[in-house]
Amino acid sequence: MIKRARIAVDHGNKNVKTTHHVFTTGVEVSDLRPGRGTTYLEYEGRYYTLTTQRMPYQRDKTKDMRFFALTLIAIAKELEGISKVETGDIVQVQLPIGLPPKHFAELYERYERYFKGNSGIIHFAYNGRAYDISIVDVMAFPQNYAALMTRVEEIGEIPRVVGLDIGGFTTDYLLLRNGELDMSFCDSMENGIINLYNTIISKLRSEYDILLEDADIDSIIQGKTQYYEDKVVLSVKRQVQDFVTDLLSMLRERGIDTRSTYMVFIGGGSMLLKDYISNSDKLEKYCFLEDICANAKGYDLLYQLQERDADE
Repeated sequence: MIKRARIAVDHGNKNVKTTHHVFTTGVEVSDLRPGRGTTYLEYEGRYYTLTTQRMPYQRDKTKDMRFFALTLIAIAKELEGISKVETGDIVQVQLPIGLPPKHFAELYERYERYFKGNSGIIHFAYNGRAYDISIVDVMAFPQNYAALMTRVEEIGEIPRVVGLDIGGFTTDYLLLRNGELDMSFCDSMENGIINLYNTIISKLRSEYDILLEDADIDSIIQGKTQYYEDKVVLSVKRQVQDFVTDLLSMLRERGIDTRSTYMVFIGGGSMLLKDYISNSDKLEKYCFLEDICANAKGYDLLYQLQERDADE
């Protein structure tokens, strides 16, 4: 039987998000079937296994087949929670996705073509279950703006709102004036959490000959400091605070006064750095959009609005 499903996917540099699931943007590829007990995607004779080791940053994700595999995994995870989809069904998938604002105009058509594929039936298996899907429509939307639209009723009447989405490799910002997007204040700075990780790792390796991983830095930021030397903890904390200070100062250089503008902090990076952001003296009125899946939910919302407008 033919079924339909709308599945929004946020292809982050650190995590892939759907409206219900989050997993690391990392996958291992093999020509050999993984051992018993391993969850994997089987697609076109190859096997894809999720890993906690994120992939290197790629500005254009259409150049790497692994991102299509990650999308199939995201689709499968969502389909697992839809009881009406049964084995043997052909699922027609509508796929809302997103891009950083700075790259949107350049890349959105390429992304829509890439993730749509050839529009034929795609056969794959995940977690021991076979799926037959057809990606019938792909529509891309700007990151950050999509997340803000999930809270538009709350922020729509504020004179100036800046959404700051601290992601894996980019930090995106955009300005809303009474709920309307001002494209003259919209950009993506290549200064996200991954850059912070790399800076901290390099400094500790050169100064103390200590090797840390991303997960170690996350633990220290989150207050789990008992597993590390005091000098390591102090160095990490100082560098994180400097990162936050510099990030907010960069907005001032771009004509945005963070003291007179209502700031909305979005994304997993914002939540990781929440305590450091809250302690900054460069802010007055602000809030955190704490749902890490907010962009995916925003893509879903904007897609529905586009469909409604098309029907009218």
